[in-house]
Amino acid sequence: MPFSTPFLNSKLPQVGTTIFSTMSQLAQEHQAINLSQGFPDFDGPDELLSRVDFYIREGANQYAPMTGVPVLRHALSEKIQRCYDRRVNPDTEITVTSGATEALFAAIAAVVRPGDEVIVFDPAYDSYEPAINLNGGKAIHLPLLPPDFRINWAAVAAAVTPRTRMLIFNSPHNPTGQVLQPEDIIALQELVKGTSLLLLADEVYEHMVFDGQEHLSFNRYPDLAARSFIVSSFGKTYHITGWKVGYCIAPASLSAEFRKVHQYLTFSTATPLQLALADYLHAHPEADQQLPAFYQHKRDLFNDLLHGSSFIFTPSAGTYFQLMDFAALSNQVDTEFVQWLIREVGVAAIPLSVFYQQPPEKLHWVRFCFAKGEETLQRAATLLNQL
Repeated sequence: MPFSTPFLNSKLPQVGTTIFSTMSQLAQEHQAINLSQGFPDFDGPDELLSRVDFYIREGANQYAPMTGVPVLRHALSEKIQRCYDRRVNPDTEITVTSGATEALFAAIAAVVRPGDEVIVFDPAYDSYEPAINLNGGKAIHLPLLPPDFRINWAAVAAAVTPRTRMLIFNSPHNPTGQVLQPEDIIALQELVKGTSLLLLADEVYEHMVFDGQEHLSFNRYPDLAARSFIVSSFGKTYHITGWKVGYCIAPASLSAEFRKVHQYLTFSTATPLQLALADYLHAHPEADQQLPAFYQHKRDLFNDLLHGSSFIFTPSAGTYFQLMDFAALSNQVDTEFVQWLIREVGVAAIPLSVFYQQPPEKLHWVRFCFAKGEETLQRAATLLNQL
């Protein structure tokens, strides 16, 4: 007699396989050059990798403290002081997490309650809304419109209600590559003054800001830092996305609530990875400062190679992504265009519309990842230039 599985009403009925997994799988099936999913095709520093092996052989293979190994938290405190001139208590204000996505979820889960509203800016990274929904909140989507994708602060002020708990900012911004400007910081400071609004700053691309611009981390502004969960990622900074090690900086009272969630999500993060990262931070504090030039070179190479193509674009201001307008090439919607691009051209990209709740009409933009070796970028550009 066959057994049947009980019917289950999904808590996330609108969520399926992520666009990143879908496009990477299609790229593999068609042997296309994968410029879709945001990961490097090169490895992290040898010295960093070798320290992991060292600590594994030394027996550092048991649970780390829930908040992160002390030596790494202290190294991060020194880094925040060095980069942003902010003193952060390593014991009460820094928590190491199993990736930035876990930190984002923990921050949302710690403070969002049923009926709360959270403002997000579309196109938005796809992990924000599921975390909001799972905790009983509602995402309020405000669109960033092409071609400049800037925040409309009058629309933000109009969207804030007594139910608004949090606003989520991502700068440098995935997928548009935009960065917050001084006028954005001033507008935000005015908006939150005298309120109980909380901020979640997704700063995983903090060291990828180009053309001499400065990353305006919320760490730089005491009034913003006092109400912020600031999240970053070692994976992006050191080309080790598969390690899934991130961290969250927040005032002690917010960190205490954050840790209550974190300890029941992953409890702690891999011990030898944390110890290796601490060693590398101490030995090479200059490494993160070299990242803007490293990725700007790749951006410029990729864009120069496509300068004579039919794509229209403005160089990305940050991240390792480049948006390109394909309107001169096709009348297809972007989700169809990227599939055609894989099948017929042999290059994988991400359609911009999937990052919007309600995409603007006639959205004809795709996102390419340039965190690749020069040969990979040259091969991809050769194919794209044939269009």
